[in-house]
Amino acid sequence: MSIKQIDFGSNRLGFITILMAAAYLFSLLIRMIWVYQMGGVADFHWNGQLMINTNDGYYFGAAAQKALEGLHQFNPRLPDWLGSGVVFFTVLLTKYTPFSLDTVMLYLPAVVSSIVVVPIILIGRLYGSALLGFFAALIGSIAWSYYNRTMTGYYDTDMFSAMMPMFILYFLLATLETEKRIFMLLSALSIMIYPFLYDSGLSLIYAMGLLYMGYMVVFHRNDTFTWHSIILIAVALMGIPTVAKFVLIIGLYLLFSKTAFTQQKLMIAAGITVLLFLYTGNVFTLIWAKFSTYFYRGVDESGGLRFYEVAQTVREAGKIPFEMMANRISGSVAAVLAALAGYIVLVVRHRGFILALPLIGIGIFSLWGGLRFTVYAVPVAAISVVYLFYMLTFQVANRWARYGVVAALTGLVLYPNITHILGYKVPTVFSVPEVQALDKLSKTGSPKDYVLTWWDYGYPIWFYGDKNTLIDGGKHNHDNFIVSQMVCGESQLEAARLGRLAVEAYVAADYKKPAADILFRNNQPDQVEPNAFLESLRYGDITLPESTRDIFVYLPLRMLDIFPTVCTFSNLDLNSGQRYAPPFLYVTSQFQERQGMLLLGNGITLDQRRGVVSAGGQEVSLKAFYTTGLSSNGDVEVKSQLVKMDGTLSLIYMASYGRMLLLDDSVLHSNYIQMFVLGRYDPALFEPVETSPYVKIFRVKN
Repeated sequence: MSIKQIDFGSNRLGFITILMAAAYLFSLLIRMIWVYQMGGVADFHWNGQLMINTNDGYYFGAAAQKALEGLHQFNPRLPDWLGSGVVFFTVLLTKYTPFSLDTVMLYLPAVVSSIVVVPIILIGRLYGSALLGFFAALIGSIAWSYYNRTMTGYYDTDMFSAMMPMFILYFLLATLETEKRIFMLLSALSIMIYPFLYDSGLSLIYAMGLLYMGYMVVFHRNDTFTWHSIILIAVALMGIPTVAKFVLIIGLYLLFSKTAFTQQKLMIAAGITVLLFLYTGNVFTLIWAKFSTYFYRGVDESGGLRFYEVAQTVREAGKIPFEMMANRISGSVAAVLAALAGYIVLVVRHRGFILALPLIGIGIFSLWGGLRFTVYAVPVAAISVVYLFYMLTFQVANRWARYGVVAALTGLVLYPNITHILGYKVPTVFSVPEVQALDKLSKTGSPKDYVLTWWDYGYPIWFYGDKNTLIDGGKHNHDNFIVSQMVCGESQLEAARLGRLAVEAYVAADYKKPAADILFRNNQPDQVEPNAFLESLRYGDITLPESTRDIFVYLPLRMLDIFPTVCTFSNLDLNSGQRYAPPFLYVTSQFQERQGMLLLGNGITLDQRRGVVSAGGQEVSLKAFYTTGLSSNGDVEVKSQLVKMDGTLSLIYMASYGRMLLLDDSVLHSNYIQMFVLGRYDPALFEPVETSPYVKIFRVKN
């Protein structure tokens, strides 16, 4: 039986519209759960609105601020609002509706991402049952991975990540199933606008386009319609300006409507356009670059010096177990196995659905490439699992009984996903005290100024602090070494000098090269020896460039949790790439005292009488014990006690935070621990701007 013969509900327009509205409302209401859960947390509100929960969202928010409020005029990293779909719609909605920018940023992901139900239901209708599409839409719109990356507050291009490929898939499927010219045009136009909405997934669309072309050549090469569609889609995929593509697509569409060409001429034209697409789109290089980024985990050896690669530290880019992949795609191992089986059955019975293979394939690739790739497979897996449910109920004669069984099985797939959503109580990126510190910073100095801190905090600093950063969520290259060295190094003089040199070099180079490459003359004949250069900053008598802007150092409490990772980027020899022994830092808030023993968790104990730390069957002497507290004006008060002169570890009790830090000397003497945790800074080099319990901001004195 063909799926087109399924009698499983009406496919009339009115009924389909009701199904789309119901599925959309379901998706939207599910995404309001987080708003309900976090609405009463005062520290998550700013400007009378809940803040967003993804760092990258502040990149697009800052770009919208630039268009709407004229901010960030000296930030070279922000896109034009007409060049990014997220920013474009944000600006329009903020400007022409009563909603504030904060409100648009919060709710836009939920509003846009829920549109994914439309192509899912349309695919169901295309194959004979909009009602089956409706069941699939319920799963596909809120399944684990898709929800995580499109929930309310997850303001990022991910709101288009699966929704737009599903529209493209539907138009391509409709093109080959119906051979209606309008779908050929819609396929090309949807592919054309895809980079405007989500350019990160361009390699996926290349794969879908190439698969469509190959499919049509293999199975429909004698149809004139095949070559028309290949030409239009190849033009849509070309790496040329969008306006030029639009003119060509419309022009060719009208030409094909009015003029008949021989098949030989069309084949030649198709071959030329495909070659032009492959050349202008730099297709194979792009696809390989995307894949190799997630397979390679070593040191960057592209230049003369060896810098640590950020992909090694990004959780989303790490290998994941099968169970995690299954949970994120379908909610459970059983559901994803059913989805894979359903996809195979669907392709066997309706071979055109093989066009969805890139979406399924990239979901499987997540096992090696990282969890971020699971999102693309969610809607196709939803369609596949519901189709399998239908096939399993094939022997149920009564239509409504079959409806009940499929609905019940759909509910079983929905259950673990909704359970996950109820427990997924992610916080906002920053809390109110942190935003207050940045708001104060925004009123200090000039928009030309730079803040040096880890890249995780770059975009929020733009948005709330109206300052620039050397590294950020999209620019974490060789300059990670500089910031890491400033934070993890033991010389505040080196940190102040390095910060000044890096910023001035980066600005003087018109933002075209990483500061580290400029300072070390990386890949140049007169390359600077890094260790000798850093040594001169610590002890040498050097001349700094003229100050053209203020430089601030941003040290938040939250950096404590990622401090070892931050230090990884400077804990290597840049000449050889050899890594040094890793610094030791153990942070815990789960500790208790019992009969002279301090239990620090994870099997780590401190014998307070002997001054010995035990862990994993080994004993290490404690060198010193520190207790810190905060005074009424925010200053850090420190009490210290020498335990054993020859000890190798120290213990810091941050009383005001309820945390214990067990650390070696390299971490203890690092600039971050000294300046933030112990409140020790050189007043000749740094001037405090903010000294709250959550954030310390220092201005580098010239």
